[in-house]
Amino acid sequence: MAKIGFIGTGVMGAAMAGHLLDTGNELFVYNRTKSKTDDLVARGATYCATPQEVAEAADIVFSIVGYPKDVREIYFGEKGVFTANVQSTFLVDMTTSEPALAQEIYQAAKEAGASALDAPVSGGDIGAKNASLTIMVGGDEEAYEHLLPYFETIGKTITRQGAAGAGQHTKMANQIAIAGTMTAMTELMVYADKAGLDVEKVLQTVGGGSAATWSMTNYAPRILREDFSAGFFVKHFIKDLRIALAEAEKMGIELPATAGAKKLYDRLAEEGYENDGTQALIKLWWPEGVRPNK
Repeated sequence: MAKIGFIGTGVMGAAMAGHLLDTGNELFVYNRTKSKTDDLVARGATYCATPQEVAEAADIVFSIVGYPKDVREIYFGEKGVFTANVQSTFLVDMTTSEPALAQEIYQAAKEAGASALDAPVSGGDIGAKNASLTIMVGGDEEAYEHLLPYFETIGKTITRQGAAGAGQHTKMANQIAIAGTMTAMTELMVYADKAGLDVEKVLQTVGGGSAATWSMTNYAPRILREDFSAGFFVKHFIKDLRIALAEAEKMGIELPATAGAKKLYDRLAEEGYENDGTQALIKLWWPEGVRPNK
């Protein structure tokens, strides 16, 4: 049993923290909106008023928040993690964030006698609930090996990709791929509907062949049910694509398909759907997500 801190108990974080609690660990939680920790506290977790308090109580601190600015605030801000004595503590940021920020946290942790890993995840709310997340890790091998049992509590595919920042770069590669599969799935459904086909039957058919993707399997059924609740927010996907394109620019490469996907999601947010799930992209063609030929 370990003393584990968890900062960020939103759509994914609450489920991830719950798995760590269920395996017998002592859990200390913080979330900017306190009510989002209520279920975990009712199950035995201890609420902390600041990230500093979490870091003071725990031997291992996990975090998963919204934006790089939020990551910076919980680690470097007033009452942040680094205002506590974190010597010998393991710090794991699972937010999809900037590689340079991951490296900054790693260096600050090292100077404080702590160990830090960047470990962004893929799999959305479903993966978090089912403890089947893909976890992409950057940082030292020794820290990775120490934390692997805890990663295995919340994920299934766990790989150390390299030094600090490598986890974030891997997540950018993942989001580049997701951008393509989400736009392809959406346009497939729009085309099939306009052609007068049974969209569900088309999805079943092409999903059994080389066009099959995770997005099609998991998000197309939600669209057909007109369920646009967020397993992953539009606004957070835009943030991820912005980071991916900025990193690509630094490396001197062009990613036109990813840039095109970001423009579509920017339009979606401008139309008021930034707090929907990423499957809401269909609303650019189907008003309110209702299939025209339903």
